Amino acid sequence: MTLSVTNLCIRHDGIPLFQPVSFTVAPGEIVTLMGPSGCGKSTLLNAVAGHLAPEFSVSGNVFLHEESVMALKPNERRIGLLFQDDLLFPHLNILENLMFGLPGDYQGKERAKRAMQTLTAIELQSLAHQMPVQISGGQRARVSLMRMLLSEPAAVLLDEPFNKLDKSLRTEFRHFVFEQIRKRQIPAIMVTHDSDDVPEKGAVLQWPWVSEGADKC
Repeated sequence: MTLSVTNLCIRHDGIPLFQPVSFTVAPGEIVTLMGPSGCGKSTLLNAVAGHLAPEFSVSGNVFLHEESVMALKPNERRIGLLFQDDLLFPHLNILENLMFGLPGDYQGKERAKRAMQTLTAIELQSLAHQMPVQISGGQRARVSLMRMLLSEPAAVLLDEPFNKLDKSLRTEFRHFVFEQIRKRQIPAIMVTHDSDDVPEKGAVLQWPWVSEGADKC
């Protein structure tokens, strides 16, 4: 499964945020977008996911395995999102949070079984009945990632996912995230301000991301 962004241009109240940008992400590859605050990095991710606010408009196209997703609703695009905040539900325990991420074709006891298998795989099974407030920031980050992956996304968007972790946790969690994406062969786009976050030998698009030969918005 490849993810392709083709001549994507986003306008805010009619004013372009950047010139049309094009790139392709291979299965298991992580392409990093870097640039100053306010240049449109997170907005680009929202356009790919289908979450743009009404004051934004978008032209160009986004393809998953050569099929356009632009006409699809966000929940139909099969694109997972991971933010700097873990966004776990505080009223659900860890097992229930993971069960929430599962597609609807998992029913009854199978949902709990699949969620527990996931916790066991990352050696956090002892936390199954703990609440999010009772576990560490690094553990919450891992659970948040696995909940997103349990939804079986065809592509992943990472919006500053390591930004709120301290240095030691950041390095460890970064490795964990990249390992999970590569193991599942999911294409991923990551936004970050920190060059240390870029995967070794990973593709980086530095602002202003101008694509050669691209037309203006």
